[in-house]
Amino acid sequence: MSLPHQLVDTVGNTPLIRLNRYSDETGCEILGKAEFMNPGGSVKDRAALGMVREAMARGELAPGGTIVEGTAGNTGIGLAMIGNAVGCRTLIVMPNTQSAEKVQTLAAYGAEIRQIPAVPFRDERHFVHESRRVAEAMNAEAPGSAFWPNQFDNTDNRLAHKQTTAEEIWRQTDGQVDAFICAVGTGGTLAGVERGLRTHKADVTIGLADPGGSGLHNFFASGEIKIEGSSISEGIGNSRVTDNLADTRVDFSCQPRDTEALPIVYDMIRDEGLVLGGSSGINVAGAIRLARELGPGHTIVTILCDGGLRYSARLFNRAYLAERGLSMPDWLEF
Repeated sequence: MSLPHQLVDTVGNTPLIRLNRYSDETGCEILGKAEFMNPGGSVKDRAALGMVREAMARGELAPGGTIVEGTAGNTGIGLAMIGNAVGCRTLIVMPNTQSAEKVQTLAAYGAEIRQIPAVPFRDERHFVHESRRVAEAMNAEAPGSAFWPNQFDNTDNRLAHKQTTAEEIWRQTDGQVDAFICAVGTGGTLAGVERGLRTHKADVTIGLADPGGSGLHNFFASGEIKIEGSSISEGIGNSRVTDNLADTRVDFSCQPRDTEALPIVYDMIRDEGLVLGGSSGINVAGAIRLARELGPGHTIVTILCDGGLRYSARLFNRAYLAERGLSMPDWLEF
């Protein structure tokens, strides 16, 4: 009998799924990394595990300690899950704009949750800055009691993706991957995969799919962070270049709007059997655009970040969507 796994051993090694409709339409192999199959339900499990493992190896976190993080949701879920598995508490500071489903999931893991108003990063009341202050106060009272992962600027985040996500993609495509594209929140996934794949194939094409309301598309296209539009997608987009994203070479950048990405989300339900969140729609829209840029015959990988039921109050709410000029297809009976 083989030895059983511990929970942390089940993070990663997710399959690649061929997106049949978009592969056939573009003449490229468009493959989605099924990160929704991680035990915490999202790609953020990788960063959470990587940051916690490195912190424990350095002696910055010990069983019985508290992980304090500012997060829009999925990283917090991953940290709460991993924290429980290694004997640590988790305290999450998050903006009050995130889905109720994410808050409920965090609560189910036993995390302490502090929701605060959403403000720009330059404002000291931003949830990331507030999480840092909470961790500092805890450590002032009891030195070494709190670990602040700082997912946006802790490069253990991108290291986890370089060591795992990139290597899995290379292996699963038998080294035939031509391009990788995804959206950016912290930048860890894109930056880590870029570095990992380029160790094998220097000319691999790396693309950014940036949602409306984020300034990174304009940064990579023109060198200027300029925010345009908005998006109902959560956990992606940024108005600054994080330490994780810094010095990442991006060859192709686009900014799919919700009017382009949401129909893809709904079509994937019926055509592929995949119920995914809005960020996956942005990613697949970016992969389709990149396929058309490169031409037929290429293999393009993107990230299927998390499941759509975490966003039911938005994705499957006709009134909410109508207020934003968006809609669901008639065949969805909500």
